[in-house]
Amino acid sequence: MAAPKRGRSASAQSKPGRSLALILIAIVALTGGMFASGHTTPRLGIDLAGGTSITLTAVNQPGQPNAINKANMDTAVDIMNRRVNGLGVSETEVQTQGDRNIIVNIPRGTNSKEAQQQVGTTAKLYFRPVLQQEVSGASGKSPSPGASPGGSSSPKPSASPASGSTPKAKASSSATESPKATPTSQGRAVTDALKAGSTPSPSASASSSGKPSATPSPAASGAAAALQARYAALDCTKPAEQAGAGKDAKPGEPTVACGQDGKVWSKFLLGPVAVDGQEVKKAQAVFDTQGASGWQVQMTFNSKGSSKFADITGQLAQKTTPQNEFAIVLDDQVVSHPYVQTAITGGNAEISGRFTQQEAQSLANMLSYGALPLTFKESSVTTVTAALGGEQLQAGLIAGAIGLALVIIYLVLYYRGLSLVAVASLSVSAVLTYVIMALLGPTIHFALNLPAVCGAIVAIGITADSFIVYFERIRDEIREGRTLRPAVERAWPRARRTILVSDFVSFLAAAVLFIVTVGKVQGFAFTLGLTTLLDVVVVFLFTKPLMTILARRKFFANGHKWSGLDPKSLGAKPPLRRTRRPAGPTAGPVDPKEA
Repeated sequence: MAAPKRGRSASAQSKPGRSLALILIAIVALTGGMFASGHTTPRLGIDLAGGTSITLTAVNQPGQPNAINKANMDTAVDIMNRRVNGLGVSETEVQTQGDRNIIVNIPRGTNSKEAQQQVGTTAKLYFRPVLQQEVSGASGKSPSPGASPGGSSSPKPSASPASGSTPKAKASSSATESPKATPTSQGRAVTDALKAGSTPSPSASASSSGKPSATPSPAASGAAAALQARYAALDCTKPAEQAGAGKDAKPGEPTVACGQDGKVWSKFLLGPVAVDGQEVKKAQAVFDTQGASGWQVQMTFNSKGSSKFADITGQLAQKTTPQNEFAIVLDDQVVSHPYVQTAITGGNAEISGRFTQQEAQSLANMLSYGALPLTFKESSVTTVTAALGGEQLQAGLIAGAIGLALVIIYLVLYYRGLSLVAVASLSVSAVLTYVIMALLGPTIHFALNLPAVCGAIVAIGITADSFIVYFERIRDEIREGRTLRPAVERAWPRARRTILVSDFVSFLAAAVLFIVTVGKVQGFAFTLGLTTLLDVVVVFLFTKPLMTILARRKFFANGHKWSGLDPKSLGAKPPLRRTRRPAGPTAGPVDPKEA
Protein backbone atom coordinates (compact mmCIF):
# COMPACT_ATOMS: atom_id res chain seq x y z
CA MET A 1 0.00 0.00 0.00
CA ALA A 2 1.47 3.34 -1.03
CA ALA A 3 1.74 5.93 1.70
CA PRO A 4 0.42 9.46 1.10
CA LYS A 5 2.95 11.84 -0.32
CA ARG A 6 4.94 13.88 2.12
CA GLY A 7 3.39 17.25 3.04
CA ARG A 8 -0.04 16.19 1.97
CA SER A 9 -3.06 15.20 4.11
CA ALA A 10 -5.18 12.62 2.33
CA SER A 11 -8.13 13.03 4.66
CA ALA A 12 -8.11 16.82 4.36
CA GLN A 13 -8.14 16.62 0.56
CA SER A 14 -10.57 13.76 0.08
CA LYS A 15 -13.34 14.71 2.54
CA PRO A 16 -13.97 18.48 2.31
CA GLY A 17 -17.64 17.73 1.67
CA ARG A 18 -18.09 16.65 5.29
CA SER A 19 -17.14 20.06 6.61
CA LEU A 20 -19.40 21.81 4.12
CA ALA A 21 -22.27 19.48 5.03
CA LEU A 22 -21.69 20.15 8.74
CA ILE A 23 -21.89 23.92 8.43
CA LEU A 24 -24.89 23.61 6.11
CA ILE A 25 -26.70 21.47 8.69
CA ALA A 26 -25.86 24.03 11.39
CA ILE A 27 -27.26 26.89 9.28
CA VAL A 28 -30.45 24.96 8.52
CA ALA A 29 -30.92 23.96 12.18
CA LEU A 30 -30.37 27.48 13.50
CA THR A 31 -32.62 28.99 10.86
CA GLY A 32 -35.33 26.46 11.65
CA GLY A 33 -35.02 27.26 15.34
CA MET A 34 -35.33 30.97 14.56
CA PHE A 35 -38.57 30.50 12.63
CA ALA A 36 -39.89 28.01 15.20
CA SER A 37 -39.32 30.52 18.01
CA GLY A 38 -41.22 33.21 16.12
CA HIS A 39 -38.38 35.72 16.57
CA THR A 40 -37.16 36.28 13.03
CA THR A 41 -35.49 39.63 13.65
CA PRO A 42 -32.93 40.68 16.28
CA ARG A 43 -34.33 42.53 19.27
CA LEU A 44 -33.40 46.21 19.16
CA GLY A 45 -32.03 48.31 22.00
CA ILE A 46 -33.68 51.41 23.42
CA ASP A 47 -31.64 53.71 21.15
CA LEU A 48 -33.06 51.97 18.07
CA ALA A 49 -36.52 50.75 19.06
CA GLY A 50 -37.48 53.11 21.88
CA GLY A 51 -38.59 52.02 25.33
CA THR A 52 -39.23 53.26 28.86
CA SER A 53 -37.05 55.51 30.98
CA ILE A 54 -37.59 55.50 34.77
CA THR A 55 -36.11 58.03 37.17
CA LEU A 56 -35.82 56.85 40.79
CA THR A 57 -35.03 59.26 43.61
CA ALA A 58 -33.47 58.03 46.84
CA VAL A 59 -35.21 58.88 50.11
CA ASN A 60 -33.62 58.68 53.54
CA GLN A 61 -35.15 56.17 55.92
CA PRO A 62 -36.34 57.32 59.34
CA GLY A 63 -33.46 57.44 61.77
CA GLN A 64 -30.84 57.27 59.00
CA PRO A 65 -30.34 60.84 57.77
CA ASN A 66 -26.98 60.05 56.11
CA ALA A 67 -28.00 56.88 54.27
CA ILE A 68 -27.81 58.58 50.84
CA ASN A 69 -24.14 58.34 49.95
CA LYS A 70 -22.03 57.12 47.06
CA ALA A 71 -21.49 53.65 48.51
CA ASN A 72 -25.21 53.01 49.03
CA MET A 73 -26.11 54.46 45.62
CA ASP A 74 -23.52 52.23 43.92
CA THR A 75 -24.91 49.25 45.82
CA ALA A 76 -28.42 50.12 44.67
CA VAL A 77 -27.29 50.40 41.04
CA ASP A 78 -25.51 47.04 41.27
CA ILE A 79 -28.57 45.34 42.77
CA MET A 80 -30.94 46.80 40.19
CA ASN A 81 -28.55 45.92 37.39
CA ARG A 82 -28.38 42.31 38.51
CA ARG A 83 -32.12 42.06 38.86
CA VAL A 84 -32.99 43.40 35.40
CA ASN A 85 -29.93 42.00 33.58
CA GLY A 86 -29.51 38.81 35.58
CA LEU A 87 -30.41 36.51 32.67
CA GLY A 88 -28.13 37.94 30.02
CA VAL A 89 -27.34 40.88 27.81
CA SER A 90 -30.69 42.61 27.98
CA GLU A 91 -29.21 46.09 27.40
CA THR A 92 -31.28 47.60 30.20
CA GLU A 93 -29.22 50.51 31.49
CA VAL A 94 -29.03 51.40 35.18
CA GLN A 95 -26.88 54.38 36.12
CA THR A 96 -26.72 57.17 38.66
CA GLN A 97 -27.54 60.79 37.87
CA GLY A 98 -26.38 63.32 40.39
CA ASP A 99 -26.09 62.29 44.03
CA ARG A 100 -29.55 60.79 44.64
CA ASN A 101 -31.14 59.80 41.30
CA ILE A 102 -30.96 56.53 39.38
CA ILE A 103 -31.95 56.34 35.71
CA VAL A 104 -33.23 53.02 34.34
CA ASN A 105 -33.65 52.71 30.56
CA ILE A 106 -35.68 49.67 29.48
CA PRO A 107 -35.74 48.90 25.72
CA ARG A 108 -38.96 48.05 23.96
CA GLY A 109 -39.34 44.29 23.62
CA THR A 110 -38.42 43.74 27.25
CA ASN A 111 -41.32 43.23 29.65
CA SER A 112 -41.19 46.83 30.84
CA LYS A 113 -43.83 46.29 33.51
CA GLU A 114 -41.91 43.41 35.05
CA ALA A 115 -38.61 45.28 34.79
CA GLN A 116 -40.24 48.34 36.38
CA GLN A 117 -41.38 46.17 39.27
CA GLN A 118 -37.88 44.69 39.53
CA VAL A 119 -36.26 48.10 40.00
CA GLY A 120 -39.17 49.62 41.91
CA THR A 121 -39.51 46.93 44.57
CA THR A 122 -36.12 46.99 46.18
CA ALA A 123 -36.76 48.66 49.52
CA LYS A 124 -37.95 46.10 52.10
CA LEU A 125 -37.89 42.30 52.22
CA TYR A 126 -39.40 40.54 55.26
CA PHE A 127 -40.43 37.06 56.36
CA ARG A 128 -43.75 37.20 58.24
CA PRO A 129 -45.90 34.34 59.57
CA VAL A 130 -49.28 33.93 57.88
CA LEU A 131 -52.21 34.27 60.29
CA GLN A 132 -55.04 34.20 57.78
CA GLN A 133 -55.47 34.00 54.03
CA GLU A 134 -58.30 33.90 51.53
CA VAL A 135 -58.88 34.53 47.87
CA SER A 136 -59.70 38.19 47.51
CA GLY A 137 -63.36 38.76 46.68
CA ALA A 138 -64.41 35.27 47.84
CA SER A 139 -67.19 34.94 50.36
CA GLY A 140 -65.44 32.34 52.43
CA LYS A 141 -61.95 31.55 53.52
CA SER A 142 -59.78 29.55 51.17
CA PRO A 143 -56.85 27.77 52.72
CA SER A 144 -53.59 27.75 50.84
CA PRO A 145 -53.89 25.42 47.90
CA GLY A 146 -51.79 22.34 48.20
CA ALA A 147 -50.88 23.04 51.82
CA SER A 148 -49.43 20.22 53.80
CA PRO A 149 -51.96 18.29 55.83
CA GLY A 150 -51.58 18.25 59.51
CA GLY A 151 -50.47 14.65 59.68
CA SER A 152 -47.67 14.93 57.14
CA SER A 153 -44.32 14.19 58.67
CA SER A 154 -41.97 14.01 55.70
CA PRO A 155 -39.65 17.03 55.48
CA LYS A 156 -38.97 16.22 51.79
CA PRO A 157 -42.06 14.78 50.03
CA SER A 158 -41.10 12.39 47.27
CA ALA A 159 -44.05 13.27 45.02
CA SER A 160 -44.34 16.55 43.14
CA PRO A 161 -47.14 18.82 44.38
CA ALA A 162 -50.28 19.22 42.33
CA SER A 163 -50.50 21.90 39.67
CA GLY A 164 -50.92 25.34 41.17
CA SER A 165 -49.88 24.22 44.63
CA THR A 166 -48.26 26.57 47.04
CA PRO A 167 -44.48 26.08 47.17
CA LYS A 168 -43.20 24.22 50.20
CA ALA A 169 -40.34 25.15 52.49
CA LYS A 170 -38.33 22.19 53.69
CA ALA A 171 -35.12 21.60 55.54
CA SER A 172 -31.99 20.97 53.56
CA SER A 173 -30.94 18.43 56.17
CA SER A 174 -33.14 15.81 57.71
CA ALA A 175 -34.94 16.90 60.85
CA THR A 176 -37.45 15.40 63.22
CA GLU A 177 -40.79 17.12 62.94
CA SER A 178 -42.29 18.59 66.06
CA PRO A 179 -45.68 17.24 67.05
CA LYS A 180 -48.67 19.21 65.80
CA ALA A 181 -50.73 21.16 68.25
CA THR A 182 -54.40 20.38 68.46
CA PRO A 183 -56.08 22.71 65.92
CA THR A 184 -58.83 25.02 67.11
CA SER A 185 -60.76 27.85 65.56
CA GLN A 186 -58.62 29.71 63.02
CA GLY A 187 -60.25 33.00 63.86
CA ARG A 188 -59.48 32.59 67.58
CA ALA A 189 -55.83 31.78 66.84
CA VAL A 190 -55.51 34.88 64.69
CA THR A 191 -57.14 37.07 67.32
CA ASP A 192 -54.86 35.69 70.02
CA ALA A 193 -51.80 36.40 67.91
CA LEU A 194 -52.96 39.95 67.24
CA LYS A 195 -53.69 40.57 70.89
CA ALA A 196 -50.27 39.29 71.88
CA GLY A 197 -48.67 41.83 69.54
CA SER A 198 -45.79 39.54 68.64
CA THR A 199 -44.93 36.58 66.45
CA PRO A 200 -47.42 33.83 67.19
CA SER A 201 -46.09 31.04 69.33
CA PRO A 202 -47.59 27.68 70.28
CA SER A 203 -48.74 29.08 73.57
CA ALA A 204 -50.43 32.00 71.88
CA SER A 205 -52.38 30.04 69.31
CA ALA A 206 -54.91 28.33 71.51
CA SER A 207 -55.09 25.67 74.15
CA SER A 208 -57.02 22.47 73.72
CA SER A 209 -59.87 24.02 75.62
CA GLY A 210 -60.03 26.85 73.07
CA LYS A 211 -59.20 29.60 75.59
CA PRO A 212 -56.47 32.16 74.95
CA SER A 213 -53.40 31.80 77.15
CA ALA A 214 -52.96 35.51 77.78
CA THR A 215 -55.32 38.26 78.84
CA PRO A 216 -55.07 41.11 76.35
CA SER A 217 -55.26 44.78 77.24
CA PRO A 218 -58.19 46.89 75.98
CA ALA A 219 -55.82 48.80 73.66
CA ALA A 220 -54.53 45.55 72.14
CA SER A 221 -58.09 44.31 71.70
CA GLY A 222 -59.05 47.51 69.91
CA ALA A 223 -56.02 47.31 67.57
CA ALA A 224 -56.79 43.67 66.84
CA ALA A 225 -60.41 44.46 66.01
CA ALA A 226 -59.39 47.35 63.75
CA LEU A 227 -56.91 45.17 61.88
CA GLN A 228 -59.47 42.39 61.51
CA ALA A 229 -61.94 44.89 60.08
CA ARG A 230 -59.31 46.21 57.70
CA TYR A 231 -58.54 42.67 56.56
CA ALA A 232 -62.21 41.89 56.04
CA ALA A 233 -62.72 45.00 53.90
CA LEU A 234 -59.54 44.51 51.82
CA ASP A 235 -60.14 43.77 48.12
CA CYS A 236 -56.84 42.88 46.42
CA THR A 237 -58.44 42.79 42.99
CA LYS A 238 -58.37 46.62 43.02
CA PRO A 239 -54.97 48.12 42.08
CA ALA A 240 -55.36 50.98 44.54
CA GLU A 241 -55.87 48.59 47.46
CA GLN A 242 -53.01 46.37 46.28
CA ALA A 243 -50.64 49.32 46.54
CA GLY A 244 -52.02 50.57 49.85
CA ALA A 245 -52.30 47.28 51.73
CA GLY A 246 -49.68 47.08 54.45
CA LYS A 247 -48.08 50.35 53.50
CA ASP A 248 -45.89 51.91 56.22
CA ALA A 249 -46.46 48.87 58.48
CA LYS A 250 -43.95 48.61 61.29
CA PRO A 251 -41.83 45.44 61.44
CA GLY A 252 -42.93 44.64 65.00
CA GLU A 253 -46.67 44.83 64.30
CA PRO A 254 -49.13 42.60 62.39
CA THR A 255 -50.34 43.87 59.04
CA VAL A 256 -52.34 43.01 55.95
CA ALA A 257 -50.97 42.42 52.45
CA CYS A 258 -51.91 41.26 48.97
CA GLY A 259 -50.30 38.52 46.93
CA GLN A 260 -50.80 36.94 43.53
CA ASP A 261 -50.75 33.22 42.71
CA GLY A 262 -50.81 33.03 38.95
CA LYS A 263 -53.77 35.24 37.98
CA VAL A 264 -55.56 34.94 41.32
CA TRP A 265 -55.16 37.64 43.96
CA SER A 266 -55.28 36.68 47.65
CA LYS A 267 -55.32 38.77 50.79
CA PHE A 268 -53.23 37.95 53.83
CA LEU A 269 -53.28 38.74 57.52
CA LEU A 270 -49.64 38.58 58.63
CA GLY A 271 -47.87 38.54 61.97
CA PRO A 272 -44.89 40.70 62.94
CA VAL A 273 -41.60 40.30 61.05
CA ALA A 274 -39.80 37.12 62.03
CA VAL A 275 -36.71 37.43 59.79
CA ASP A 276 -35.35 40.47 57.97
CA GLY A 277 -34.51 40.11 54.27
CA GLN A 278 -31.04 41.51 54.89
CA GLU A 279 -30.29 38.37 56.89
CA VAL A 280 -30.49 36.23 53.72
CA LYS A 281 -26.87 35.58 52.82
CA LYS A 282 -27.46 33.87 49.48
CA ALA A 283 -30.33 32.60 47.33
CA GLN A 284 -30.14 30.77 44.02
CA ALA A 285 -32.43 28.86 41.68
CA VAL A 286 -31.35 25.26 41.08
CA PHE A 287 -32.86 22.26 39.33
CA ASP A 288 -33.37 19.13 41.44
CA THR A 289 -31.76 16.41 39.33
CA GLN A 290 -32.09 13.70 41.97
CA GLY A 291 -35.74 14.09 42.91
CA ALA A 292 -39.07 15.20 41.54
CA SER A 293 -39.03 18.74 42.90
CA GLY A 294 -37.96 20.34 39.62
CA TRP A 295 -36.87 23.96 39.94
CA GLN A 296 -36.40 25.15 43.52
CA VAL A 297 -34.87 28.05 45.40
CA GLN A 298 -32.11 27.42 47.91
CA MET A 299 -31.57 29.98 50.68
CA THR A 300 -28.69 30.50 53.08
CA PHE A 301 -29.04 32.77 56.13
CA ASN A 302 -26.37 34.47 58.17
CA SER A 303 -25.90 33.43 61.80
CA LYS A 304 -28.50 35.86 63.15
CA GLY A 305 -31.05 35.01 60.47
CA SER A 306 -30.40 31.28 60.89
CA SER A 307 -31.36 31.41 64.55
CA LYS A 308 -34.50 33.47 63.85
CA PHE A 309 -35.55 31.23 60.97
CA ALA A 310 -35.13 28.10 63.08
CA ASP A 311 -37.32 29.61 65.81
CA ILE A 312 -40.15 30.71 63.53
CA THR A 313 -40.21 27.50 61.45
CA GLY A 314 -40.25 25.46 64.65
CA GLN A 315 -43.33 27.36 65.77
CA LEU A 316 -45.08 27.23 62.39
CA ALA A 317 -44.46 23.49 61.99
CA GLN A 318 -46.80 22.83 64.93
CA LYS A 319 -49.72 24.65 63.32
CA THR A 320 -52.34 23.85 60.73
CA THR A 321 -52.94 25.53 57.41
CA PRO A 322 -52.63 28.41 56.70
CA GLN A 323 -50.82 29.23 59.95
CA ASN A 324 -47.99 26.83 59.12
CA GLU A 325 -46.94 29.20 56.31
CA PHE A 326 -44.54 32.13 56.26
CA ALA A 327 -44.95 34.94 53.76
CA ILE A 328 -42.03 36.41 51.84
CA VAL A 329 -43.06 40.07 51.68
CA LEU A 330 -41.34 42.42 49.26
CA ASP A 331 -42.37 46.06 49.51
CA ASP A 332 -45.57 45.15 51.37
CA GLN A 333 -46.62 42.53 48.79
CA VAL A 334 -46.52 38.76 49.29
CA VAL A 335 -44.37 37.23 46.55
CA SER A 336 -44.47 33.68 47.97
CA HIS A 337 -45.96 31.91 50.99
CA PRO A 338 -44.39 28.46 51.49
CA TYR A 339 -45.65 26.15 54.21
CA VAL A 340 -43.42 24.48 56.80
CA GLN A 341 -43.42 20.83 57.77
CA THR A 342 -40.54 20.79 60.25
CA ALA A 343 -38.20 23.15 62.07
CA ILE A 344 -35.44 24.28 59.69
CA THR A 345 -32.10 24.56 61.42
CA GLY A 346 -28.58 25.05 60.14
CA GLY A 347 -29.26 28.22 58.17
CA ASN A 348 -30.12 26.45 54.88
CA ALA A 349 -33.58 26.02 53.39
CA GLU A 350 -35.20 25.05 50.11
CA ILE A 351 -38.40 26.43 48.65
CA SER A 352 -39.79 23.93 46.18
CA GLY A 353 -43.01 23.54 44.26
CA ARG A 354 -44.16 23.47 40.67
CA PHE A 355 -41.85 26.35 39.72
CA THR A 356 -40.86 27.21 36.19
CA GLN A 357 -37.25 28.23 35.67
CA GLN A 358 -38.25 31.88 35.30
CA GLU A 359 -40.34 31.82 38.50
CA ALA A 360 -37.54 30.21 40.50
CA GLN A 361 -34.94 32.67 39.21
CA SER A 362 -37.26 35.63 39.86
CA LEU A 363 -37.86 34.54 43.46
CA ALA A 364 -34.13 33.93 43.98
CA ASN A 365 -33.40 37.42 42.66
CA MET A 366 -35.90 38.94 45.06
CA LEU A 367 -34.40 37.05 47.99
CA SER A 368 -30.83 37.90 47.01
CA TYR A 369 -31.29 41.53 46.04
CA GLY A 370 -34.54 42.48 47.68
CA ALA A 371 -33.26 44.54 50.59
CA LEU A 372 -31.56 47.89 50.01
CA PRO A 373 -30.15 50.40 52.48
CA LEU A 374 -32.23 53.06 50.72
CA THR A 375 -35.84 53.68 49.80
CA PHE A 376 -36.64 54.88 46.27
CA LYS A 377 -39.62 56.63 44.79
CA GLU A 378 -40.43 56.97 41.10
CA SER A 379 -39.92 60.61 40.11
CA SER A 380 -40.86 60.08 36.47
CA VAL A 381 -41.65 57.37 33.94
CA THR A 382 -41.35 58.45 30.30
CA THR A 383 -41.53 56.75 26.93
CA VAL A 384 -38.51 57.13 24.66
CA THR A 385 -39.13 57.33 20.89
CA ALA A 386 -36.88 55.60 18.40
CA ALA A 387 -37.04 58.29 15.71
CA LEU A 388 -33.48 59.53 16.23
CA GLY A 389 -32.15 56.01 16.71
CA GLY A 390 -33.93 54.87 13.56
CA GLU A 391 -32.22 57.59 11.55
CA GLN A 392 -28.87 56.66 13.05
CA LEU A 393 -29.48 52.98 12.33
CA GLN A 394 -30.31 53.79 8.71
CA ALA A 395 -27.14 55.88 8.40
CA GLY A 396 -25.11 53.08 10.01
CA LEU A 397 -26.55 50.45 7.69
CA ILE A 398 -25.83 52.64 4.67
CA ALA A 399 -22.25 53.09 5.86
CA GLY A 400 -21.93 49.35 6.40
CA ALA A 401 -23.33 48.61 2.95
CA ILE A 402 -20.89 51.05 1.35
CA GLY A 403 -17.99 49.51 3.24
CA LEU A 404 -19.05 45.99 2.25
CA ALA A 405 -19.42 47.03 -1.38
CA LEU A 406 -15.93 48.54 -1.41
CA VAL A 407 -14.48 45.36 0.11
CA ILE A 408 -16.19 43.23 -2.55
CA ILE A 409 -15.01 45.51 -5.39
CA TYR A 410 -11.43 45.29 -4.09
CA LEU A 411 -11.64 41.50 -3.85
CA VAL A 412 -13.01 41.19 -7.40
CA LEU A 413 -10.34 43.46 -8.89
CA TYR A 414 -7.44 41.92 -7.03
CA TYR A 415 -8.42 38.25 -6.58
CA ARG A 416 -10.83 37.83 -9.50
CA GLY A 417 -12.14 34.23 -9.34
CA LEU A 418 -11.03 33.84 -5.72
CA SER A 419 -13.36 36.69 -4.85
CA LEU A 420 -16.27 34.24 -5.28
CA VAL A 421 -14.90 32.23 -2.36
CA ALA A 422 -14.52 35.37 -0.24
CA VAL A 423 -18.03 36.64 -1.04
CA ALA A 424 -19.56 33.21 -0.35
CA SER A 425 -17.69 33.03 2.98
CA LEU A 426 -18.84 36.53 3.93
CA SER A 427 -22.42 35.57 3.09
CA VAL A 428 -22.25 32.46 5.30
CA SER A 429 -20.79 34.53 8.13
CA ALA A 430 -23.54 37.15 7.72
CA VAL A 431 -26.31 34.52 7.80
CA LEU A 432 -24.90 32.88 10.94
CA THR A 433 -24.49 36.25 12.66
CA TYR A 434 -28.04 37.34 11.87
CA VAL A 435 -29.68 34.06 12.91
CA ILE A 436 -27.71 33.80 16.15
CA MET A 437 -28.52 37.42 17.08
CA ALA A 438 -32.20 36.76 16.42
CA LEU A 439 -32.09 33.67 18.67
CA LEU A 440 -30.17 35.46 21.44
CA GLY A 441 -32.98 37.99 21.81
CA PRO A 442 -35.51 35.63 23.43
CA THR A 443 -32.87 33.42 25.10
CA ILE A 444 -30.50 35.82 26.88
CA HIS A 445 -32.38 39.07 26.08
CA PHE A 446 -29.62 40.35 23.80
CA ALA A 447 -30.60 43.69 22.26
CA LEU A 448 -28.95 45.12 19.18
CA ASN A 449 -27.97 48.75 19.75
CA LEU A 450 -25.95 51.21 17.70
CA PRO A 451 -22.54 50.19 19.15
CA ALA A 452 -23.43 46.56 18.43
CA VAL A 453 -24.14 47.50 14.81
CA CYS A 454 -20.71 49.16 14.71
CA GLY A 455 -19.18 45.95 16.03
CA ALA A 456 -20.82 43.97 13.23
CA ILE A 457 -19.49 46.43 10.62
CA VAL A 458 -15.96 46.20 12.05
CA ALA A 459 -16.26 42.41 11.86
CA ILE A 460 -16.52 42.62 8.05
CA GLY A 461 -12.90 43.70 7.89
CA ILE A 462 -11.79 41.06 10.39
CA THR A 463 -13.51 38.29 8.43
CA ALA A 464 -12.19 39.48 5.06
CA ASP A 465 -8.69 39.68 6.51
CA SER A 466 -8.76 35.95 7.30
CA PHE A 467 -9.59 35.09 3.69
CA ILE A 468 -6.85 37.37 2.39
CA VAL A 469 -4.24 35.70 4.63
CA TYR A 470 -5.15 32.28 3.25
CA PHE A 471 -5.29 33.44 -0.38
CA GLU A 472 -1.86 35.09 -0.14
CA ARG A 473 -0.34 31.93 1.30
CA ILE A 474 -1.72 29.96 -1.65
CA ARG A 475 -0.33 32.47 -4.13
CA ASP A 476 3.07 32.31 -2.44
CA GLU A 477 3.13 28.55 -2.95
CA ILE A 478 2.25 29.00 -6.63
CA ARG A 479 5.06 31.52 -7.00
CA GLU A 480 7.41 28.81 -5.74
CA GLY A 481 6.41 26.69 -8.70
CA ARG A 482 3.82 24.35 -7.18
CA THR A 483 0.52 23.46 -8.75
CA LEU A 484 -2.74 24.50 -7.12
CA ARG A 485 -3.76 21.32 -5.30
CA PRO A 486 -0.55 20.94 -3.26
CA ALA A 487 -0.39 24.73 -2.88
CA VAL A 488 -3.82 24.78 -1.19
CA GLU A 489 -2.78 22.10 1.31
CA ARG A 490 0.72 23.44 2.00
CA ALA A 491 -0.57 27.00 2.50
CA TRP A 492 -3.24 26.01 5.02
CA PRO A 493 -1.07 25.19 8.12
CA ARG A 494 0.77 28.51 7.98
CA ALA A 495 -2.38 30.51 7.19
CA ARG A 496 -4.31 28.71 9.93
CA ARG A 497 -1.73 29.67 12.55
CA THR A 498 -1.84 33.34 11.52
CA ILE A 499 -5.67 33.42 11.45
CA LEU A 500 -5.97 31.84 14.91
CA VAL A 501 -3.46 34.25 16.46
CA SER A 502 -5.18 37.27 14.89
CA ASP A 503 -8.67 36.15 15.94
CA PHE A 504 -7.49 35.31 19.45
CA VAL A 505 -6.17 38.85 19.91
CA SER A 506 -9.47 40.30 18.66
CA PHE A 507 -11.55 38.01 20.89
CA LEU A 508 -9.37 38.78 23.93
CA ALA A 509 -9.83 42.52 23.37
CA ALA A 510 -13.60 42.03 23.04
CA ALA A 511 -13.76 39.91 26.21
CA VAL A 512 -11.80 42.44 28.28
CA LEU A 513 -13.95 45.28 26.93
CA PHE A 514 -17.12 43.37 27.78
CA ILE A 515 -15.98 42.68 31.36
CA VAL A 516 -14.75 46.15 32.28
CA THR A 517 -17.53 48.19 30.66
CA VAL A 518 -21.27 48.53 31.10
CA GLY A 519 -24.28 49.50 29.01
CA LYS A 520 -24.00 50.10 25.29
CA VAL A 521 -20.25 49.51 25.07
CA GLN A 522 -20.91 45.93 26.14
CA GLY A 523 -23.08 45.54 23.04
CA PHE A 524 -20.11 46.48 20.83
CA ALA A 525 -17.81 44.07 22.67
CA PHE A 526 -20.36 41.24 22.59
CA THR A 527 -20.95 41.57 18.84
CA LEU A 528 -17.23 41.82 18.11
CA GLY A 529 -16.51 38.69 20.15
CA LEU A 530 -19.37 36.76 18.54
CA THR A 531 -18.35 37.62 14.97
CA THR A 532 -14.71 36.77 15.75
CA LEU A 533 -15.69 33.28 16.86
CA LEU A 534 -17.88 32.87 13.76
CA ASP A 535 -14.92 33.91 11.61
CA VAL A 536 -12.95 30.92 12.87
CA VAL A 537 -15.90 28.60 12.24
CA VAL A 538 -16.44 29.86 8.69
CA VAL A 539 -12.78 29.74 7.69
CA PHE A 540 -12.29 26.19 9.02
CA LEU A 541 -15.59 24.65 7.94
CA PHE A 542 -16.37 26.58 4.76
CA THR A 543 -13.51 28.55 3.18
CA LYS A 544 -10.81 25.86 3.42
CA PRO A 545 -13.03 22.93 2.24
CA LEU A 546 -14.40 25.07 -0.60
CA MET A 547 -10.86 25.89 -1.77
CA THR A 548 -9.97 22.18 -1.68
CA ILE A 549 -12.92 21.40 -3.97
CA LEU A 550 -12.23 24.30 -6.36
CA ALA A 551 -8.57 23.26 -6.66
CA ARG A 552 -9.81 20.18 -8.54
CA ARG A 553 -11.63 22.24 -11.15
CA LYS A 554 -9.82 23.07 -14.39
CA PHE A 555 -10.66 26.77 -14.23
CA PHE A 556 -8.61 27.18 -11.03
CA ALA A 557 -6.23 24.21 -11.33
CA ASN A 558 -4.96 25.30 -14.77
CA GLY A 559 -4.46 28.86 -13.58
CA HIS A 560 -6.95 30.66 -15.82
CA LYS A 561 -6.11 34.35 -16.08
CA TRP A 562 -9.45 35.24 -14.44
CA SER A 563 -9.04 32.73 -11.62
CA GLY A 564 -6.71 34.95 -9.62
CA LEU A 565 -4.17 32.10 -9.60
CA ASP A 566 -2.46 32.56 -12.96
CA PRO A 567 1.21 31.53 -12.49
CA LYS A 568 2.43 33.97 -15.13
CA SER A 569 0.73 37.00 -13.60
CA LEU A 570 2.00 35.93 -10.17
CA GLY A 571 5.59 35.64 -11.47
CA ALA A 572 5.86 31.95 -10.68
CA LYS A 573 9.16 30.08 -11.03
CA PRO A 574 9.45 27.17 -13.46
CA PRO A 575 7.79 23.99 -12.14
CA LEU A 576 9.90 22.08 -9.67
CA ARG A 577 11.34 19.00 -11.35
CA ARG A 578 13.47 16.16 -9.99
CA THR A 579 16.77 15.69 -11.97
CA ARG A 580 18.34 12.23 -12.37
CA ARG A 581 21.85 11.78 -11.02
CA PRO A 582 24.67 10.15 -13.15
CA ALA A 583 25.00 6.38 -12.82
CA GLY A 584 28.75 6.36 -12.11
CA PRO A 585 30.89 8.21 -9.59
CA THR A 586 32.19 10.58 -12.29
CA ALA A 587 30.30 12.97 -14.48
CA GLY A 588 32.81 13.03 -17.40
CA PRO A 589 32.59 11.11 -20.72
CA VAL A 590 33.29 7.37 -20.67
CA ASP A 591 35.79 5.78 -23.10
CA PRO A 592 33.95 3.17 -25.18
CA LYS A 593 37.00 0.91 -24.99
CA GLU A 594 36.92 0.95 -21.22
CA ALA A 595 33.19 0.27 -21.23
